[in-house]
Amino acid sequence: MSEVDSVVIDQLGYLGFEVADVAAWEKFATEVLGLVAVDRRDDGGFSLRMDGHRRRFVITPGKADDLSIIGWQVRDEVMLAKVASKLGAAGVEVVESSAERAAERFVGKMIELRDPAGLPLEIFCGPALAETPFASPVVRSGYVADELGLGHLVISSGDFEKTRAFYCDLLGFRLSDRIVADVHGFKADLSFFHTNGRHHSLAFGGPQRKRLHHFLVEARSMDEVGLAFDRALGGGARIMQTLGRHPNDRMFSFYAKTPSGFQFEFGWGGRHVDDATWEPTTYDTISEWGHHPPQFLTPGK
Repeated sequence: MSEVDSVVIDQLGYLGFEVADVAAWEKFATEVLGLVAVDRRDDGGFSLRMDGHRRRFVITPGKADDLSIIGWQVRDEVMLAKVASKLGAAGVEVVESSAERAAERFVGKMIELRDPAGLPLEIFCGPALAETPFASPVVRSGYVADELGLGHLVISSGDFEKTRAFYCDLLGFRLSDRIVADVHGFKADLSFFHTNGRHHSLAFGGPQRKRLHHFLVEARSMDEVGLAFDRALGGGARIMQTLGRHPNDRMFSFYAKTPSGFQFEFGWGGRHVDDATWEPTTYDTISEWGHHPPQFLTPGK
């Protein structure tokens, strides 16, 4: 691919969730994850901060209890136009957002489209930054975000090759590695893709019950993971996988359910990728240790 034709997504800019219980989501997001609620709206929705960006998550009232937006950031209007042109040439329907809609999203300019699974994407440049430094009253060390994006997400994909071609051939994602493993009786086959130094901003395998399996937030201190685990237990979040470490991104983390039923991962210590030297690897285990479903910890199970 020539420099003229290449497109580059800078980072995972924001995620939107349509949720049935807005109050439960605010309590969970602020008290368990440690994010900060901002930009409250007339419909009862709000946004969430985690770093220098004005917002990283958009919470909207509704029945879906699922992912409603994936926002991918590019560096400037020139790159945004290049992305739109490449998508259009490949037959992807692209809509240029109005100035009013872009302002609602707190970005300079934006296009809207859907990926092969029908997931709604917004690709944008010029995100609004917050006027004050970020400080979480709960996660004191802060999060690994800013230039690396908010974290990562694992999405549903009905056709792996179409999804891979869309994200890699059209949007410039690069393969980090793959995990093919038996996970407590479930055959997992996941591929992980990066768009900056973060080991992966995106992963997908086969179809899932919801659009989103989980999203990750990464803290800057190992102890924050244990503290978040305690808050999740105390806050009634259903633990799905206990503390553990993955072999591919080296993330030390745990998983639990959000109030909408899909999961979150809270982690620390994620690996970084250098494209000049990186060699994708296929792993045969999902975790080096830990990440056990709680029912497997019961004696006799």
